[in-house]
Amino acid sequence: QVQLVESGGGLVQAGGSLRLSCAASGRIVSIPSMGWYRLAPGKQRELVAVVTSGGSSNYADSVKGRFTISRDNAKNTVYLQMNSLKPEDTAVYYCNVIVIGPSLFSTQGYWGQGTQVTVSS
Repeated sequence: QVQLVESGGGLVQAGGSLRLSCAASGRIVSIPSMGWYRLAPGKQRELVAVVTSGGSSNYADSVKGRFTISRDNAKNTVYLQMNSLKPEDTAVYYCNVIVIGPSLFSTQGYWGQGTQVTVSS
């Protein structure tokens, strides 16, 4: 019983900024990995950024230097700071969280509901 709630999407002009948040709640012991994916119409889902519990992060080439992923372990929350947004960033953004639950065999991946990001030109 883990729920992810995303927020922060919206409409912004090219060059603007948005910050996405994804908070996990429920029966959680630890979260070894948190990340963001995006899905644009007619395209495959793309990994945008991930961050591990140890602080290591990785980004898609298309967002390097513009996006920053971070996490607050005390709040079980992951953030995606998006700067210098481009029209090609327009997509539904989904958070993905790998959760270790209270039992030995309760490790599972969870998806957020998605939040729309639209960048106008």
